[in-house]
Amino acid sequence: MSKEDSIVIIDYGMGNLNSVKRKLHLLNINALVSSDINEVKSASKLILPGVGHFANAMKNLKDLGFIDILNQKVLVEKTPILGICLGMQIMAKKSEEGNCPGLGWFDADVVKFNMKDKLKYKIPQIGWNQIAIEKSSKLMHSIPDYSEFYFVHSFHFRCNNKIDILNTTDYELNFTSAVEKNNIFGVQYHPEKSHDVGLQMITNFITL
Repeated sequence: MSKEDSIVIIDYGMGNLNSVKRKLHLLNINALVSSDINEVKSASKLILPGVGHFANAMKNLKDLGFIDILNQKVLVEKTPILGICLGMQIMAKKSEEGNCPGLGWFDADVVKFNMKDKLKYKIPQIGWNQIAIEKSSKLMHSIPDYSEFYFVHSFHFRCNNKIDILNTTDYELNFTSAVEKNNIFGVQYHPEKSHDVGLQMITNFITL
């Protein structure tokens, strides 16, 4: 990372910001947690974390005036962005959670888990699960196939364009657990809670 790089963790009121910042600090990377549009505009890389309700997340982004600037930064300027958990989900076209449209960066829907075996497969999925790597990616550098990451979610990403699928995970069904399209990356799991393999992923993103 050069001195000119500016990493901004976007604060849109949906939590899980400081745990991401702490992991970056472990890597000796200075990152700014910010809800300031001008700081987001000047960022060289963006991280969009989030836990909570899809519709609330989209409302917060709109209320803070982030929608247009995110589209400009990500779609026009091609700034690398990493969405984590809810931050990935809001990259979809829409979600069943609040029946709400998302940012629409991926041809995808966010749907609730509907398990047949509710005793074995608890909702939300909380804990460690494996990821299968579906395509070559710099984000996956030095991360072995079937590595375990930490998940906490009740809704999952259903990607309609298979070329965008980076990882899949089995939890009764096989679902999309990470996506990648050009400069846009999203992971359903929490790399900031996933020990060494999570640190490797964050390093991979920062050094893109």
